[in-house]
Amino acid sequence: MPLEKKLIDIILTNEHVIEELKLVRGLELPDCWIAAGYVRNYVWDAAHGYKERTILNDVDIIYFDSSDLSVTIEVEAEKKLQEQKPHYNWSVKNQARMHIRNESLPYTSTMDAMRYWPETATAAAICMDGDDHIHILAPQGLEDLLELKIRKSKFFKDKSYFLKRIKSKKWLEIWPMLQLLEDE
Repeated sequence: MPLEKKLIDIILTNEHVIEELKLVRGLELPDCWIAAGYVRNYVWDAAHGYKERTILNDVDIIYFDSSDLSVTIEVEAEKKLQEQKPHYNWSVKNQARMHIRNESLPYTSTMDAMRYWPETATAAAICMDGDDHIHILAPQGLEDLLELKIRKSKFFKDKSYFLKRIKSKKWLEIWPMLQLLEDE
């Protein structure tokens, strides 16, 4: 089974995920996705057979709009999402300006920005189009995510930060089947 289909099949098992994809679609932001821990944790929870989702620190909504780098749209989108789903800490970020925070060259798209995320398994995003088809964005591929491997992205340079993230988030404790690949 192709990896994208496998991920979509996992997503389709939860009506709340479908509802949240539709909610984010309603923001009508360009190149917009639910990403990072929302996707990663859900896949890892499913692989571990957890009946309840692991609590999320936040829900990352990413989009790309180089024509408007202000935070106003992000704040308005977060407020709209919070009103509809107040139990989440929504985080909406325009990837067209994240290069400034990351001290790198400007990104060209959401996919380009995701390449620089710390872990390959975190660099996965989902969205739903107007015909209710789910799409996957995974510039590092889906193998590590679906095979429960934690690996530093080759584009992310700070190995100590990568290792601190894993430890501080207690991933290996929460999901004991994960395999940390440090020396790759």
